[in-house]
Amino acid sequence: MDNTILVTGGAGFIGSNFILQWIAEKRTPVVNLDKLTYAGNPRNLERVCLNPLYSFQQGDICDRDLVRGLLERRRPQAIVHFAAESHVDRSIRGPDDFIRTNVNGTFSLLEETRAYWTQLPDQDRERFRFLHVSTDEVYGSLGPDDARFSENTAYAPNSPYSASKAASDHLVRAYHHTYRLPTLTTNCSNNYGPYQFPEKLIPLMILNARSGKPLPVYGDGLNVRDWLYVEDHCEAVRGVLHRGRPGETYNIGGWNEKPNIEIVETICSILDEICKDDPLVPHRNLITFVKDRPGHDRRYAMDARKTERELGWKPRETFESGIRKTVQWYLENDAWVKEVTAGNYRHWIATHYS
Repeated sequence: MDNTILVTGGAGFIGSNFILQWIAEKRTPVVNLDKLTYAGNPRNLERVCLNPLYSFQQGDICDRDLVRGLLERRRPQAIVHFAAESHVDRSIRGPDDFIRTNVNGTFSLLEETRAYWTQLPDQDRERFRFLHVSTDEVYGSLGPDDARFSENTAYAPNSPYSASKAASDHLVRAYHHTYRLPTLTTNCSNNYGPYQFPEKLIPLMILNARSGKPLPVYGDGLNVRDWLYVEDHCEAVRGVLHRGRPGETYNIGGWNEKPNIEIVETICSILDEICKDDPLVPHRNLITFVKDRPGHDRRYAMDARKTERELGWKPRETFESGIRKTVQWYLENDAWVKEVTAGNYRHWIATHYS
């Protein structure tokens, strides 16, 4: 076993940012296993696609033969498991894919990992890690005066998405306690930043505002989320992987609780400054309140003091600095945006990976 890591879902938003950061900072080999569903885009990783440290394997984590062969060939010292269906609205309309990927996929990955880990030499078995990346949504919803979610908060998922992630969290915990597999779990708050698929709030608002399209805001716009810049999240995951205690869970949050309407208004204000020739300015005139999402959780907030205390991690970006970087990235990467929203990158996938 060498110092290779296997990343699942590495062509997605957070996974691709993690791989880019890993190769820049760690300079050790990464194998990216990704099914390349609608939100997985190999173009996110163009900066490293020719780097000898990076290799890509298209495939499904539910395909146990494929996973087994990959583990046997590449002999990773760690698995960082990002692969997941992650959009709440999609889970409401069609929960099947969420159960298949998030629950069955994680189970398949754990089973093959356990078989691989069991046959490792003692020294390699001791340093191996399985890191499972999860979400704050497993904890349910908070009232305005409730304490932030801690690692000891009881699970209370309220959507098919969060229920599927909660199930996967429980499986990972069980594999540590039953089989002693050296697992780590991270639960993060809402990520934002480069390469996020434009169905999520922040990129959707940026792109709609620039095009003069309505900015749909659920309900009264006062649902609160804790916002975390994606590069800060990736740095925290690296810290957990290297210094976290097996069997433990670590919350990763941005200490940036903000209602959705404030997020949208902030984006509008930034665009008013730098995109004065857009079809409709001020951009906030595009804000449109729409019927609330079924079972919409009112507030999420993460207590990340354990991660700070044990690992010395704090987010580098404030929301104000992170959101400006994010808006600027989408303005400067119009070709990426057009390809993703037009679906042209799927043709590119079929041409290069079929």
